[in-house]
Amino acid sequence: MKVELAYGTNGLRVELPGDLDVTVIKPSFLPRLKLPELHLTRSLREPSGSPPLREMAGPGMKVSIVFSDITRPTPDEFMIGGILRELASVRGLDITLFNGLGTHRPNTEEELRAMLGPEIAATYSIVQNNAFDPSTQAVVGTTSFGNVVGLNAEFFESDLKILTGFIEPHLFAGFSGGFKAVLPGMAGLESILRNHGARMVGHPKAIWGVMTGNPIWDEIQEMAGYLGRTFLVNVALNNRREVTGIFAGDVRAAHDEGCAFVAKASMVPVPELYDIVITTNSGYPLDINLYQSVKGMRAAERVVKPGGAIIIATECRDGIPEHGMFGRLLREAGSPQEILDRINRPGFSELDQWAAQVQAIVQVKADVHIYSDGLTDEEIRACHLKPCRSIEATLGGLLDVYGRESSICILPEGQQAIPMPPPDGDSGYTHAVKS
Repeated sequence: MKVELAYGTNGLRVELPGDLDVTVIKPSFLPRLKLPELHLTRSLREPSGSPPLREMAGPGMKVSIVFSDITRPTPDEFMIGGILRELASVRGLDITLFNGLGTHRPNTEEELRAMLGPEIAATYSIVQNNAFDPSTQAVVGTTSFGNVVGLNAEFFESDLKILTGFIEPHLFAGFSGGFKAVLPGMAGLESILRNHGARMVGHPKAIWGVMTGNPIWDEIQEMAGYLGRTFLVNVALNNRREVTGIFAGDVRAAHDEGCAFVAKASMVPVPELYDIVITTNSGYPLDINLYQSVKGMRAAERVVKPGGAIIIATECRDGIPEHGMFGRLLREAGSPQEILDRINRPGFSELDQWAAQVQAIVQVKADVHIYSDGLTDEEIRACHLKPCRSIEATLGGLLDVYGRESSICILPEGQQAIPMPPPDGDSGYTHAVKS
């Protein structure tokens, strides 16, 4: 059987023997919206739980528009272009675009032009949030978790904050989108480190699709209480990166609608756990580096048997990457368990520890094999992972170990479809297609 895996920009075709016990899990395919510009305009004028966007803005107001960085496939030019057209009738607005980097690297001018379009990039002031520079931040409060709320000061002082992004299941925040544009997007380092701390990330409800009782999401919502006037514009995308839904208005109301919409297509109940899981990180830009690729590993971990094996195809054109502490945290430990022991040590707090923690959680449960054109075998081994230069050959070797009758699950679109094994083993769901 032939399977197309989301990998880089061109995909990866894998050919497997036809006699294997294989289950392929995909999200429901949703067609693109026809006339998406019309849908966007209507959403801005008839939003959920909020006055129309143009009524939210007034003469002399400072307006901030937050957009995602290069690691997200958000259609920024489409969304921000529509927002700017809607605001054009309001005279005297001072508009700044904020790149919600969190702890990611700044985007290059070339990347910004590609994301925003050359006209928007050349016309508007663009500020890339620097979580590492306290002088750019304002401390605005403390959450019930005891964590300081530190936000980009220029963003915080604006009169209207418009948050953009796209919604997909998130490995520990439940879903992306919504107020995640602010935390981690526009937050300071200390706020991000505490929200993404070991106890928070290790909480049993800090997982795909769960928001009620999820401490990470609960704190994000608390921080949002300091923001003042806000407006959300989020989209849902299919595997072709086409817009399938637009959710605008009050941040909580619109985001809830978007999450419910996305969950129907992407949260896929399955009947069992599998010996071997083949996954991806959903292609470029989501598989830009190994740090991002823990999402695809975590999706596979949902349905791999303890002691099983995961093969992930992820291009990693940006490497591990070199910036940040993720690679160093992995390399300095002698094993995945040692990574977890170190991160869970009282008082430990380090940049990117959340990604290392999630990867280690996956590796304690199953072996992880990496197919990547952007990483050398030495880099892969240094991160306690196993190199794979042919998915077919690696699978063949695993079948020699586990047996030809082994159960195999394939997630060709990675975390765009999150497998959900029910406790009773009866999914009653049609998206797990037996091949």
